[in-house]
Amino acid sequence: MITHGKDVKVFCANANRPFAEGVCRTLGIPLGDCTVTAFADGEASVGINETVRGSDVFLIQSTCKPVNNNLMELLILIDACRRASAGRITAVIPYFGYARQDRKAKSRDPISAKLVANMITCAGAHRVLTMDLHASQIQGFFDIPVDNLLGNPVFVQYYRNKFENPEDIIVVSPDVGSVGRARTFATKLHMNLAIVDKRRQRANQCEVMNIIGDVKDRTCIIYDDLVDTAGSICNAAKALVEFGGAKEIYACATHGVLSNPAVQRIQDSPIAELMLLNTIPLPPEAQGSKIRQLDVTPLFAEAIRRTFDEVSISSLF
Repeated sequence: MITHGKDVKVFCANANRPFAEGVCRTLGIPLGDCTVTAFADGEASVGINETVRGSDVFLIQSTCKPVNNNLMELLILIDACRRASAGRITAVIPYFGYARQDRKAKSRDPISAKLVANMITCAGAHRVLTMDLHASQIQGFFDIPVDNLLGNPVFVQYYRNKFENPEDIIVVSPDVGSVGRARTFATKLHMNLAIVDKRRQRANQCEVMNIIGDVKDRTCIIYDDLVDTAGSICNAAKALVEFGGAKEIYACATHGVLSNPAVQRIQDSPIAELMLLNTIPLPPEAQGSKIRQLDVTPLFAEAIRRTFDEVSISSLF
């Protein structure tokens, strides 16, 4: 493996082309010329239409919905570049799918995150660049270097500018499992932390909500790493208002998976605004709703530049 390519080339498949174009604008280079289509039976077809021999190639592809199609496009792109003698191949995966299957929760469960890591490595990737893995230990599933960018500094800057009096605001973890990341976020904002603890007393009984922390008459920011069906975040918002007496609810998360019926749930919830990062494109039904996105293409562009220049990425944070 060549540790450094002669120049930077960026390609993308079909998951989030506007994201890749934004990265290239920041880098001041054109998006690489490749064709990613499908055969009549649905098989992915990839063609690289320019030379990549000896280049430092960055392949941008979120493995979001449709997850399996996007994953296969990424794997085939990696293979095409490897066979075309690219100097180094970095899989840039703003949203890493299958990350929630990171351990055996019960007998005979797969560890799909490890399987996907093996597939990306075997396809020929030399590095991975991603953001806010659902479980940080997934970095250890790879036998190649993984740079896991952090989204919370982007949110920290946004909320510092949005609210003048941070002492009146409290960060909320929507469940016990998200306490670690919410605590880090709250520390950077110099805010207190509350936790929504939900539990089912016994089978077929309603969940009991406990609010750990004082949220009465305060503005709350619910912080999580991703929003899928929005059940947890909307239930937490409802509990904060009904049981905790919160004044206003905001929410933010790095990845907006937004599976049905997420958008409608958010619209019907007490949440005033859900702020996401643009690692996944918004679905059409989310346009004009309470859902907004912040742009992280400059952050990825800087990470790509530092990777090529062999400069520290951790110093970004």
